[in-house]
Amino acid sequence: MESYALLLGATLSAGTVLALASLGLLINEKAGVVNLGAEGMMLCSAIAGFATVVHTGSFALGFVVGMATGALLAAIFGVLVIWLNTNQYATGLALSLFGTGFSAFVGIGYVQAKLPESTRFSVPVLGDLPLIGPALFRQHPLVYLAMALTLALIWFLYRTRTGLVLRSVGESPESAHALGYPVRRIRLAAVMAGGALCGLAGAYISTVYTPLWVEGMVAGRGWIALALTTFATWRPARVLLGAYLFGGVTMLQFHMQGVGVNVPSQLLSMLPYLATIIVLALISRNPAWIRVNMPASLGKPFHPGS
Repeated sequence: MESYALLLGATLSAGTVLALASLGLLINEKAGVVNLGAEGMMLCSAIAGFATVVHTGSFALGFVVGMATGALLAAIFGVLVIWLNTNQYATGLALSLFGTGFSAFVGIGYVQAKLPESTRFSVPVLGDLPLIGPALFRQHPLVYLAMALTLALIWFLYRTRTGLVLRSVGESPESAHALGYPVRRIRLAAVMAGGALCGLAGAYISTVYTPLWVEGMVAGRGWIALALTTFATWRPARVLLGAYLFGGVTMLQFHMQGVGVNVPSQLLSMLPYLATIIVLALISRNPAWIRVNMPASLGKPFHPGS
């Protein structure tokens, strides 16, 4: 039982990375913008956050710098695709490639760097419960923040006027523009908010989840987060559940090795990516279902006055 409790705790931690990034990408796509640069943004934010903690000793500042890095890269992407009308898919891929190379270059001097000892977190009383205490109530605050953010995003998108405007920009930017809403600025704000959450996910990986810096350490989680938004049909609650599902698959490889299951480690390492491919293949069998749930103007440029 104790091993399963540890697996649950590790699943929550691993799923938090995907949840934060996926919720950020969800905000982007609700506004009608596809950003394929999540992997690059997360890598740049990971090294930025890691370097900040190494030099300052402040994990909070590391998270802030990681979010600022993600937001800055997303702003550059947003200007290119929203105002200069570059192709969203090509620009996102370019951002991902840039982030991969730039983070590797900047991070050369931090490969052997050590972070200061982090604080151990525990919810009073609940953290001392047997089995479920360590699994559920001794997590990093960002784990609980991801859950709270999911609830806040549901309320924001479906219960507030601003959320309604954001969704209308993703559904019909022409109609929103006709009503006097600044479509381009709204999209840029959504892109930057999404970039900040991707940056937070990247900083969480390098300062809490791992914690160390290794070239390419995001290891495809940005791409999984992109797939997860589609898998969840652009619903925040489903994004959170899907993130924990993929997090559990990721941690399953270590659990199986720990209990002595004789399976090649390379096969186990494939599981998260194999699960992503299987899920995408399954949901692609019903394109009508995707079209019903997908923002109508997703990936389509908007030209005011055209």
